[in-house]
Amino acid sequence: MTKSLRVLCLTALLGITFNACAHAASIVLPRAGQVGIGIDGQYGSLLKSGGLGDEFGAGPGLAVRLRYRMRYERAIGLSFQTQNLDSREHLRPSPAGAFLGGVQAQDTTNTRDHLVLTLAGFDIFQMFDTRSKSTKWVSAGIGLAQVSSRLSNKDVQYPIAGDGMYLSAGAGLEKFFYRSWAYDLNTHYLAVFHDGKLNHDLQASIGMIFYVAY
Repeated sequence: MTKSLRVLCLTALLGITFNACAHAASIVLPRAGQVGIGIDGQYGSLLKSGGLGDEFGAGPGLAVRLRYRMRYERAIGLSFQTQNLDSREHLRPSPAGAFLGGVQAQDTTNTRDHLVLTLAGFDIFQMFDTRSKSTKWVSAGIGLAQVSSRLSNKDVQYPIAGDGMYLSAGAGLEKFFYRSWAYDLNTHYLAVFHDGKLNHDLQASIGMIFYVAY
Protein backbone atom coordinates (compact mmCIF):
# COMPACT_ATOMS: atom_id res chain seq x y z
CA MET A 1 0.00 0.00 0.00
CA THR A 2 2.81 2.35 0.91
CA LYS A 3 4.70 1.46 -2.27
CA SER A 4 1.62 2.08 -4.39
CA LEU A 5 1.12 5.45 -2.72
CA ARG A 6 4.73 6.41 -3.45
CA VAL A 7 4.34 5.40 -7.09
CA LEU A 8 1.13 7.43 -7.34
CA CYS A 9 2.75 10.51 -5.79
CA LEU A 10 5.79 10.18 -8.05
CA THR A 11 3.57 9.84 -11.11
CA ALA A 12 1.57 12.92 -10.11
CA LEU A 13 4.78 14.92 -9.49
CA LEU A 14 6.19 13.89 -12.86
CA GLY A 15 2.91 14.87 -14.52
CA ILE A 16 2.91 18.30 -12.90
CA THR A 17 6.56 18.84 -13.87
CA PHE A 18 5.90 17.75 -17.45
CA ASN A 19 2.88 20.06 -17.77
CA ALA A 20 4.85 22.99 -16.32
CA CYS A 21 7.73 22.39 -18.74
CA ALA A 22 5.35 22.02 -21.68
CA HIS A 23 3.59 25.26 -20.70
CA ALA A 24 6.89 27.10 -20.34
CA ALA A 25 8.05 25.75 -23.70
CA SER A 26 4.88 27.11 -25.34
CA ILE A 27 5.83 30.71 -24.48
CA VAL A 28 7.56 32.49 -27.38
CA LEU A 29 8.86 35.84 -26.15
CA PRO A 30 8.97 38.69 -28.70
CA ARG A 31 12.27 39.80 -30.18
CA ALA A 32 13.55 43.11 -31.51
CA GLY A 33 11.81 43.87 -34.79
CA GLN A 34 8.48 42.25 -33.90
CA VAL A 35 5.19 44.16 -33.87
CA GLY A 36 2.56 43.69 -31.20
CA ILE A 37 -1.13 44.26 -31.92
CA GLY A 38 -3.28 44.81 -28.85
CA ILE A 39 -6.79 45.76 -27.84
CA ASP A 40 -7.79 47.03 -24.39
CA GLY A 41 -10.98 47.78 -22.58
CA GLN A 42 -10.49 50.78 -20.34
CA TYR A 43 -12.15 53.03 -17.80
CA GLY A 44 -11.24 56.68 -17.65
CA SER A 45 -12.04 59.62 -15.43
CA LEU A 46 -11.54 63.36 -15.84
CA LEU A 47 -10.56 65.30 -12.76
CA LYS A 48 -12.93 68.14 -11.94
CA SER A 49 -10.84 70.88 -13.47
CA GLY A 50 -10.46 72.48 -16.86
CA GLY A 51 -13.26 72.99 -19.37
CA LEU A 52 -13.85 69.26 -19.97
CA GLY A 53 -13.52 67.95 -16.44
CA ASP A 54 -15.79 70.61 -15.00
CA GLU A 55 -18.71 69.26 -17.06
CA PHE A 56 -17.90 65.56 -17.64
CA GLY A 57 -16.74 62.78 -15.33
CA ALA A 58 -15.98 59.10 -15.95
CA GLY A 59 -16.85 56.32 -18.36
CA PRO A 60 -15.65 53.31 -20.41
CA GLY A 61 -13.46 53.26 -23.47
CA LEU A 62 -11.69 51.11 -26.04
CA ALA A 63 -8.06 51.26 -27.20
CA VAL A 64 -6.14 49.68 -30.08
CA ARG A 65 -2.37 49.68 -29.63
CA LEU A 66 0.55 48.86 -31.94
CA ARG A 67 3.92 48.21 -30.29
CA TYR A 68 7.22 47.75 -32.14
CA ARG A 69 9.98 46.10 -30.09
CA MET A 70 13.50 47.53 -30.45
CA ARG A 71 16.93 46.76 -29.06
CA TYR A 72 18.06 47.64 -25.54
CA GLU A 73 14.60 46.85 -24.09
CA ARG A 74 12.93 49.77 -25.84
CA ALA A 75 9.84 50.05 -28.01
CA ILE A 76 7.78 52.58 -29.95
CA GLY A 77 4.08 52.46 -30.66
CA LEU A 78 0.87 53.98 -31.88
CA SER A 79 -2.35 54.15 -29.90
CA PHE A 80 -5.94 54.85 -30.96
CA GLN A 81 -8.53 55.35 -28.23
CA THR A 82 -12.15 56.34 -27.75
CA GLN A 83 -13.58 57.28 -24.34
CA ASN A 84 -17.23 57.96 -23.47
CA LEU A 85 -17.45 60.18 -20.39
CA ASP A 86 -20.83 60.83 -18.79
CA SER A 87 -22.13 64.24 -17.84
CA ARG A 88 -21.05 65.03 -14.30
CA GLU A 89 -24.43 66.45 -13.22
CA HIS A 90 -27.41 64.80 -14.89
CA LEU A 91 -29.83 66.91 -12.86
CA ARG A 92 -28.24 70.12 -14.11
CA PRO A 93 -26.88 69.32 -17.60
CA SER A 94 -25.33 71.95 -19.80
CA PRO A 95 -27.39 73.38 -22.69
CA ALA A 96 -26.42 72.16 -26.13
CA GLY A 97 -26.00 75.66 -27.50
CA ALA A 98 -22.89 76.32 -25.41
CA PHE A 99 -20.11 73.77 -25.76
CA LEU A 100 -18.10 73.56 -22.55
CA GLY A 101 -19.06 77.05 -21.47
CA GLY A 102 -17.64 78.72 -24.56
CA VAL A 103 -20.83 80.20 -26.03
CA GLN A 104 -24.07 81.63 -24.70
CA ALA A 105 -26.82 78.97 -24.59
CA GLN A 106 -29.09 78.78 -27.64
CA ASP A 107 -31.21 75.69 -26.82
CA THR A 108 -31.97 74.98 -23.17
CA THR A 109 -34.20 71.96 -23.93
CA ASN A 110 -31.47 69.94 -25.65
CA THR A 111 -28.56 68.96 -23.38
CA ARG A 112 -25.26 67.10 -23.59
CA ASP A 113 -25.45 63.55 -22.23
CA HIS A 114 -21.80 62.54 -22.56
CA LEU A 115 -18.44 63.50 -24.00
CA VAL A 116 -16.65 61.46 -26.67
CA LEU A 117 -12.88 61.82 -26.48
CA THR A 118 -11.03 60.34 -29.47
CA LEU A 119 -7.24 60.10 -29.15
CA ALA A 120 -4.50 59.17 -31.61
CA GLY A 121 -0.87 59.31 -30.54
CA PHE A 122 2.72 58.15 -30.61
CA ASP A 123 4.36 56.42 -27.62
CA ILE A 124 7.88 55.46 -26.55
CA PHE A 125 8.55 52.66 -24.07
CA GLN A 126 11.31 51.56 -21.74
CA MET A 127 10.80 47.90 -20.92
CA PHE A 128 12.11 45.69 -18.14
CA ASP A 129 12.50 41.90 -17.72
CA THR A 130 11.99 41.27 -21.43
CA ARG A 131 13.41 37.74 -21.11
CA SER A 132 10.75 36.73 -18.61
CA LYS A 133 7.04 35.97 -19.00
CA SER A 134 6.16 39.17 -17.14
CA THR A 135 7.49 42.22 -18.99
CA LYS A 136 7.09 45.60 -17.28
CA TRP A 137 7.25 48.96 -19.00
CA VAL A 138 6.90 52.70 -18.58
CA SER A 139 5.91 55.03 -21.40
CA ALA A 140 5.55 58.61 -22.55
CA GLY A 141 3.43 59.83 -25.44
CA ILE A 142 2.03 62.72 -27.43
CA GLY A 143 -0.98 62.94 -29.70
CA LEU A 144 -4.12 64.62 -30.96
CA ALA A 145 -7.42 64.78 -29.10
CA GLN A 146 -10.75 65.16 -30.88
CA VAL A 147 -13.60 66.28 -28.65
CA SER A 148 -17.31 65.92 -29.34
CA SER A 149 -20.49 65.38 -27.36
CA ARG A 150 -23.66 63.32 -27.74
CA LEU A 151 -26.81 65.33 -27.20
CA SER A 152 -30.05 64.26 -25.56
CA ASN A 153 -31.68 64.11 -29.00
CA LYS A 154 -28.89 61.69 -30.17
CA ASP A 155 -27.19 64.29 -32.38
CA VAL A 156 -23.41 64.80 -32.39
CA GLN A 157 -21.95 68.16 -31.43
CA TYR A 158 -18.37 69.06 -32.25
CA PRO A 159 -16.54 71.73 -30.25
CA ILE A 160 -16.55 75.32 -31.37
CA ALA A 161 -13.07 75.69 -29.89
CA GLY A 162 -11.63 72.99 -32.16
CA ASP A 163 -9.58 69.92 -31.33
CA GLY A 164 -6.67 69.70 -28.91
CA MET A 165 -3.58 67.68 -28.07
CA TYR A 166 -2.39 65.54 -25.19
CA LEU A 167 0.73 64.37 -23.39
CA SER A 168 0.71 61.03 -21.58
CA ALA A 169 2.71 59.01 -19.06
CA GLY A 170 2.00 55.37 -18.34
CA ALA A 171 3.11 52.09 -16.82
CA GLY A 172 2.08 48.55 -17.62
CA LEU A 173 2.63 44.81 -17.63
CA GLU A 174 2.67 42.21 -20.40
CA LYS A 175 1.98 38.76 -18.93
CA PHE A 176 2.61 36.05 -21.54
CA PHE A 177 0.41 32.98 -21.23
CA TYR A 178 0.63 31.19 -24.61
CA ARG A 179 3.26 31.57 -27.33
CA SER A 180 3.30 35.29 -28.24
CA TRP A 181 -0.03 36.12 -26.58
CA ALA A 182 0.02 38.22 -23.43
CA TYR A 183 -2.38 39.91 -21.07
CA ASP A 184 -1.86 43.67 -21.23
CA LEU A 185 -2.52 45.61 -18.03
CA ASN A 186 -1.72 49.31 -17.94
CA THR A 187 -2.58 52.67 -16.46
CA HIS A 188 -2.08 56.14 -17.93
CA TYR A 189 -2.25 59.79 -17.03
CA LEU A 190 -3.10 62.19 -19.86
CA ALA A 191 -2.77 65.95 -19.84
CA VAL A 192 -5.35 67.07 -22.41
CA PHE A 193 -5.00 70.63 -23.74
CA HIS A 194 -8.24 72.02 -25.15
CA ASP A 195 -9.51 75.56 -25.64
CA GLY A 196 -6.54 76.98 -23.74
CA LYS A 197 -7.26 74.87 -20.66
CA LEU A 198 -5.51 71.86 -19.12
CA ASN A 199 -7.61 68.77 -18.36
CA HIS A 200 -6.47 65.73 -16.41
CA ASP A 201 -7.52 62.24 -17.58
CA LEU A 202 -6.76 59.07 -15.60
CA GLN A 203 -7.11 55.65 -17.27
CA ALA A 204 -6.93 52.00 -16.26
CA SER A 205 -6.94 49.33 -18.99
CA ILE A 206 -6.89 45.56 -19.38
CA GLY A 207 -6.72 43.57 -22.59
CA MET A 208 -4.52 41.34 -24.75
CA ILE A 209 -1.60 41.82 -27.10
CA PHE A 210 -0.25 39.46 -29.75
CA TYR A 211 3.23 39.73 -31.28
CA VAL A 212 3.39 38.81 -34.96
CA ALA A 213 6.14 36.29 -35.73
CA TYR A 214 8.60 36.70 -38.59
